[in-house]
Amino acid sequence: MTIQPLTRAALAATLIASFSHVALAETPADVQVPDGNTIALETVGVGAITYMCETNDDGNMGWVFKGPHAALNDSDGSQVGSYYGPPATWEALDGSKITGTQLATAANGDGNIPLQLVEANPAEGEGAMMGVSYIQRLNTQGGVAPDVTCDMDHDGATAVVTYQADYIFWAAE
Repeated sequence: MTIQPLTRAALAATLIASFSHVALAETPADVQVPDGNTIALETVGVGAITYMCETNDDGNMGWVFKGPHAALNDSDGSQVGSYYGPPATWEALDGSKITGTQLATAANGDGNIPLQLVEANPAEGEGAMMGVSYIQRLNTQGGVAPDVTCDMDHDGATAVVTYQADYIFWAAE
């Protein structure tokens, strides 16, 4: 089973919106980047999140997050990297990449995955991801587990749900 509530074309159309520093100012306190950091790179992730119908940690059947796969695009819509996992990995086209530890999330409305603040681990490889200290996921659209039946009759079914989010990469000043 594949669920795709938003088409890639629709996501691409909404991608055209430019980045807004006003949106950063309105970011919930839980996912604010600490003082002493400055924006190093702004991207828009356009892709999908895979879920599987299986027994979850509480012993009930449910849609379980399996991982994302998204293109990271600059404000002109040109791909500058990829986001995939697990583990959550942001990789620039130059081959440099980072993983990180989630510090906080904040709700962003029905049907949207939460906003997120991640503390970056040291980069692997030299390039655009060198020196990144934090990653923010903002302006999320879509990406939540599907609202369809997940029971023993659907055990092992997968659902691919499209999403979009701004990924802001920060470096220490």
